[in-house]
Amino acid sequence: MQYGPAVRRRKLGTELRDLRTRVGLTSIEAARLVGWHQSKVSRIETGSSGVKPADVCRLLDAYDVRDAELRELLLILAGGEDGGGRQKWWHAYRGVLPAAYRDFISLESEASGMRTLETSVVPGLLQTPDYARAVTRAAVKGVPEDKLDALVEVRIARQDVLRADPPLKLNALLDEAVLRREIGGPAVMARQLRQLCEAATLPQVRLQVLPFTAGAHVGVTGPFVIFSFSSASDLDVVVLDNLTSSHYLERKEELKAYVEAFNALQIHALSPEESLDYIAGIAAGA
Repeated sequence: MQYGPAVRRRKLGTELRDLRTRVGLTSIEAARLVGWHQSKVSRIETGSSGVKPADVCRLLDAYDVRDAELRELLLILAGGEDGGGRQKWWHAYRGVLPAAYRDFISLESEASGMRTLETSVVPGLLQTPDYARAVTRAAVKGVPEDKLDALVEVRIARQDVLRADPPLKLNALLDEAVLRREIGGPAVMARQLRQLCEAATLPQVRLQVLPFTAGAHVGVTGPFVIFSFSSASDLDVVVLDNLTSSHYLERKEELKAYVEAFNALQIHALSPEESLDYIAGIAAGA
């Protein structure tokens, strides 16, 4: 039985192991405290076995973890429910969402920050419904209209993280090609550019444009997303998408490389104020 995607199991296991060692317990001693066999603790800590939220609670109690925010995050990582036992909203769409997409939405909903480099399309969190429909229709060939409707609903529902309390902090770098590529026709693209201008004024959104004049840069290798978690930086992860799946990078040296790449790209990019003017100029037909 698996209670969540592999990346979350591994992240959860690593955090639980660190919490155990922090209080000076061996895996045998921890298992004895909660009435388990030592092998169960080991399987959970290596991510080779899923774990129910109730079992995470038992371990956290045994390790005297009282940080409510950290407990909540670890409980969510343990499965598809929040700390109150409520199913997450995307479970209603599990019949139409690929597993990799559900994993991505799960991380997005739990993260405190998201840094994204986009080289082809507007980030999903900033798309209009018509733009999202056009992108989805192109990406999923032959999709029936009812499934297309559901996928667009999911794309728009994801945007609630920007209005949560506290909201997800979105730091987006957009290659100029994102703004120039006409998706859905002129009217759809015009509305999308106007929405980008509106989003750029939100305090939780930092939007920067990488103009064509920036020339060659590390971002030409492709888009990526970095998720950050305020309660536990060890849970940070990089997500790379390809045509058929998503690839998760978790090792510290990999995270460091992508964070440094993102920081370097910000230097090449226009400032947020210049970017807003640049997008507005393109929207006006400049």
